[in-house]
Amino acid sequence: MPGFFFPHNNMTELNGKEDCKLAEGKIHKKKQKAFGADLKNYLKCMVPHIQSGIKTSNSRNVMLSAEEVIQWSQSLEKLLASQSGQGAFREFLKSEFSEENIEFWLACEDYKKTKPDHLHGKAERIYEEFVQSDAIKQINIDYQMREATAKRAQDPTHTSFDEAQKSVYILMERDSYPRFLKSKAYLNLLNQLQTNTSK
Repeated sequence: MPGFFFPHNNMTELNGKEDCKLAEGKIHKKKQKAFGADLKNYLKCMVPHIQSGIKTSNSRNVMLSAEEVIQWSQSLEKLLASQSGQGAFREFLKSEFSEENIEFWLACEDYKKTKPDHLHGKAERIYEEFVQSDAIKQINIDYQMREATAKRAQDPTHTSFDEAQKSVYILMERDSYPRFLKSKAYLNLLNQLQTNTSK
């Protein structure tokens, strides 16, 4: 039937796009050792976003600099204060299958800025997604904190998730963050930016 005929080169292009999507999916599912070995693919994903620049309020393009990436190593707070830093750290956490930590932390930051009449709905969403015992992206907090957070979420205030957020932050700071700074992904990104600067 003519409706189902594809010219050969269009089919090749289609397969290429599908292969790329499949490859991207596989990258996220690999374990940490494979993540280190597959560094080129990671950097290929990171660098175009970084090179495209980050729009500032006065619409100038600000390129990610080696200085900014060096600042990420000063503290987790400085890393999370940077939009690019959040993105790089999230990719690293995905490789360790622990991205729920940064997602919860960011959800809490957003929650603190919520208007009072929207607190109840957001609190419910955060609780169901991250806190309850069968949550899809369950965070690693102890039973007592889970119970206390559940109670606070039922009668929400802007501080309902503060204790759980602090606990997750400390977990990232002591556990994932030092590994991120030693990871080939971070070191290669820094090296690449320093090389580009010296050209």
